[in-house]
Amino acid sequence: MDHGSVVTGEGRAVLDRRLHLHLVTWLGQWPAGPGLHVVGSRRRTRPAWDGRPRPAVAVRAGDSTVLSVPPHRVEAIRVLAGRPGSALYEALPATVGQPGWVVNDDVFRWCLAPAALPDVGTWTAPTDPALPRWLRLFDNDVLVVRDADGGYLAGVGIKRHDAHGQELAVGTAPAGRGRGLARRLVAQAARRVLDEGAVPTYRHDPANVGSARVADAAGFPDRGWSSYGVYPP
Repeated sequence: MDHGSVVTGEGRAVLDRRLHLHLVTWLGQWPAGPGLHVVGSRRRTRPAWDGRPRPAVAVRAGDSTVLSVPPHRVEAIRVLAGRPGSALYEALPATVGQPGWVVNDDVFRWCLAPAALPDVGTWTAPTDPALPRWLRLFDNDVLVVRDADGGYLAGVGIKRHDAHGQELAVGTAPAGRGRGLARRLVAQAARRVLDEGAVPTYRHDPANVGSARVADAAGFPDRGWSSYGVYPP
């Protein structure tokens, strides 16, 4: 499959199936009808890609939202969400047992056909002490661009949520900005994820215009989907 071209027909069906399997595995249910659907998943009680738990994760598509929480928290959250004028966001961290944590809201994107941008990075072990701390959190190779002296300019890490969906995270040092490195790295990493049989996803703060531009340029269009979850502050 040529990942730099428009995906149609059978190829599109394969990638849509990957997305479906990822969301079913990651959340515990997908799709769902209109409204908010609180579902229990044991994945919410286990460490995520970085070794820390994610006790609440939600994805919105149109008028439907699936909120995944630990099985023993489902009833309490359904009661909370059903109250008139419910302040679900404010109460969600405490209701899933993490009162000091916060709720982050993101644009949720995925890619069926990465932009045909030239490769720019090199895959390297995340244990390299010259890498920024956030890249050293990953337990698999990261994609990095360095300057002529070996200094870090930009990088992408892959959050391997499950066998079907892998989320890309990108960061650029001040010296590397304005060169189009981030979009090229994201497209390059997305091709690798697709070649390995998963669908690449990308999330960013709605106010982060720069990250939105990177996603658009790399082949991750904004389809109007969003996500939110409970995270450490």
